[in-house]
Amino acid sequence: MQRHRTRQVKEMNTVPLKVIQTKERLITPSGLALVGALLKKTGLGRLLNRLGKPKDVKHQNSNCVFGYVGLLCQGKTAYEDMREMQEDPSFFCQALQINTIPSAEITRQRLDYLGFDMCASDMVMEESTNMLKSIGVEPTPTFTGHVALDIDVSPHDNSKTKKEGVARTYKGVDGYAPIYAYIGEEGYACNVELREGNCHSQCDGTVDFLEDTLRLAKRITLQQLLARMDSGNDALDNIKLFIKEKVDYIIKRNLRGESAEGWLETAKEYGKAIPNTREGKTVYIGSVMRDRGLDNPIRIVFKLTVRTMLANGQLLMLPNIDVQTWWTSLENEEEEIIRLYREHATCEQFHSEIKSDIGLERFPSGKFDTNAAILKLAALALNILRIIGQTALDGDVKLTRHDVRRLRAKTVMKRLIFIAGHVVSHARQTFLGLGRSNIWRDAFVRLYTAFA
Repeated sequence: MQRHRTRQVKEMNTVPLKVIQTKERLITPSGLALVGALLKKTGLGRLLNRLGKPKDVKHQNSNCVFGYVGLLCQGKTAYEDMREMQEDPSFFCQALQINTIPSAEITRQRLDYLGFDMCASDMVMEESTNMLKSIGVEPTPTFTGHVALDIDVSPHDNSKTKKEGVARTYKGVDGYAPIYAYIGEEGYACNVELREGNCHSQCDGTVDFLEDTLRLAKRITLQQLLARMDSGNDALDNIKLFIKEKVDYIIKRNLRGESAEGWLETAKEYGKAIPNTREGKTVYIGSVMRDRGLDNPIRIVFKLTVRTMLANGQLLMLPNIDVQTWWTSLENEEEEIIRLYREHATCEQFHSEIKSDIGLERFPSGKFDTNAAILKLAALALNILRIIGQTALDGDVKLTRHDVRRLRAKTVMKRLIFIAGHVVSHARQTFLGLGRSNIWRDAFVRLYTAFA
């Protein structure tokens, strides 16, 4: 009998599937219900509606903006993707907690209309901070107890376009050069600002951006902040601001023509050679104090590598000297400070999540103000996805094969935003059914219960 059943199953598996269309309400991005619950915790909708709208238009500003945030949380940036929500407007309105689903044309026109005011008031990042506070987010500190605040410029390639503000970036491509600020090891977006492509990292307005960033960061956490920046932001104004705001910092120095040979003499005098390096390679680590026109001298941590032979055994006619130096307010050991700065490189992954996962490498609009507003909405979407991912990891059920500290935005989209649901309306209620074969279903229910 068992053999007969096995033969029947094998025969059934060889029969092709028959695809039919039904009238059942099967929703792929059911996870937008989580997005809507988190957006509801902000006052962004109320602020947007106060900005006014064009005459003879029924759609509120919040409907257009929240609908577009729903697209960003799916990794979509094209206005045309709004048409997908119009296939079942009642569900998506209920999920995102809005009144109407605007068309692609209305969404584009409304973002153009609101772009300047959204950036001028900075309401998006303010309400994003409020959302993080309402959920009780506490950024994970570094091993020294500081909460890292990583500030970096990352160009977006928008070549072969005629968009406002597109210019040659330092990466050698035409595009924009926005500046980002992330807080904590999780990489919550603390602040963002779109800039023209040829804008230098330390252009006019950088100090103002840092002031706003520190204000938002201090609202998110009460722990001691540690600002980390690359050599493009090696400026005295930044250090003065950090000292004034009592924020620790590590800023990679721009050597500005300082000779490697001079640093080698300094390293031999004030540094220590690291033991157990290979033959033909010597590494010095140490620190010195330098005056920079302030009340007190500033500490410089240096790492200097001298190579007289390559790793393959080839001898060099002249020694190769590699010098790396950092301004810092910390008094920790040099190795710890170098390790702290190396962790700053993690922000490249955060850039990638906005560019690749959310899909904002190329901006959708030709207007600079609109793209600036969309960048802030992308930062809000990143925080929404980050909250969903981190909260999902806090559960008792292990959802990933390996122990991870953070879920990438793309993973959150695949597992929780694009979770399939069956929508049923009964007794004046709407039910979202999740399949029993999805391991993330319990996490979804727990998240929606917590957020809604």
